[in-house]
Amino acid sequence: MMSSEHHTPTKDPPDHPSSSSNHLKQPLPSQPQPLSRYESQKRRDWNTFIQYLKSQNPPLMMSQFDYTHVLSFLRYLDQFGKTKVHHQACVFFGQPDPPGPCTCPLKQAWGSLDALIGRLRAAYEEHGGGSPDTNPFANGSIRVHLREVRESQAKARGIPYRKKKRRRKTINDVVVVKKDVANSSSTHNQSST
Repeated sequence: MMSSEHHTPTKDPPDHPSSSSNHLKQPLPSQPQPLSRYESQKRRDWNTFIQYLKSQNPPLMMSQFDYTHVLSFLRYLDQFGKTKVHHQACVFFGQPDPPGPCTCPLKQAWGSLDALIGRLRAAYEEHGGGSPDTNPFANGSIRVHLREVRESQAKARGIPYRKKKRRRKTINDVVVVKKDVANSSSTHNQSST
C-alpha cells in the first residue's frame, strides 16, 4: 500500500470540515438545551399519567379522560406516599410528632399533589389538550379535592395550614443595599491607597 493512499481518520467527517481548514465560519447546528428540572419532572409526570390511563380497563386515550380520571389518579398515587396521615380513631391523631408507630396509612403529601396538578395542567395544554377552560386538571372538583386533602392532613398532624405571607421589599431595603455596596467599595478603595 502506498503512503499517498494511506488516510488517517480525522475527528471531523468529510462533509463537515474543521474550522481550521474552513475560512468561512458556518453556524453549528444548535444542540437541544437540556431540560430544566421542572420540565423534566413535568415530562415524567405526564408520561406517568398517560401510562395510568393506558392501564385502565378499558384503556383510555388522552381525548377520553376527564376530571374523574384525574381524581382516581391522585387516589392511586397515595399508595406510593411517604406522609403518615392518622385516622381520627388513632391515638396519635392531631399530634405533630407522635411518640410511637401506628398502623395509619402513608399518603401523598398535599404539597406534592398540588405541585403535580400544576405540572399536569401545563403539560395538558402543551400536548394539545385544548383551552384552559376545558383542562380536566383545572376543574373545580380537583381544587376541592386538594383543599380537602390539605385540611385533613393538617388536622391529622395537628398542624394548621397557614398560607405563607410574602415579605414585600420596601424602598428602604433597596437603599440599604445600595448604601452598603457604596460603603464597601469606598472602604476597599481607601484600604488599597
